[in-house]
Amino acid sequence: MTTILGIIPARYASTRFPAKALALINGKTMVQRVYEQALQASALQQVVVATDHQLIYDHIRQIGGQVVMTSPDHPSGTDRCFEALQKSHFSCDYVINIQGDEPFIQPEQINILAECLKDSQTEIATLVKKIEDLQTLLDPNKPKVLLNTRAEAIYFSRQTLPYIRGAEKEHWLEKHTYYKHIGMYAYRTDVLAQLTQLPVSSLEKAEALEQLRWLENGYRIQAAITPYDTMGIDTPEDLQKALAAMQ
Repeated sequence: MTTILGIIPARYASTRFPAKALALINGKTMVQRVYEQALQASALQQVVVATDHQLIYDHIRQIGGQVVMTSPDHPSGTDRCFEALQKSHFSCDYVINIQGDEPFIQPEQINILAECLKDSQTEIATLVKKIEDLQTLLDPNKPKVLLNTRAEAIYFSRQTLPYIRGAEKEHWLEKHTYYKHIGMYAYRTDVLAQLTQLPVSSLEKAEALEQLRWLENGYRIQAAITPYDTMGIDTPEDLQKALAAMQ
């Protein structure tokens, strides 16, 4: 049986929304909501929050959750996940990195991603969703992913790819199946250790997308297609939209 540890990186500082992990959503903090949703995923054997701040650490302990303290200096959630894996002392085959600002993540999404991990050859896996509307297709804040015939990622971009020659952009969705990237990752534990040693790459710098570093270095990223959308909270305005949607 493949053993999987779910890790929720939850740092305190955020340029656009400081302390957002502790922001209240109908009486529960954001990080608590993510944690409780992850606990419902049958594919995970254990779930732990990885934080860099005492307030978040104490909060998770108070609700009876598993939490580890990690360095405030990590450049990415991947690096924080690796330290959390080391400190959790949980022996597993894979780690799933569950974004701490996705309070409406569905347990089914985690289970869909975990299906990719039944093949031990899978190095990294991530979620994608078919794009249904033009606004998402053209939004540079919603990264797109190109897939090959084996549903492996060829490239991630903030640009709309592929470009449809000879057609107006409003007709592109009729000509091609586009996928947006949902930033949940699964890593084989030996690969996770290797990823933390890679230097920042040129494509990563250009697009500000960490996963391009992995592709540039020859790692294979398997994509799992989910029918479920997500609602990430990056700003206080996003939170207000989420609260309105809940109503």
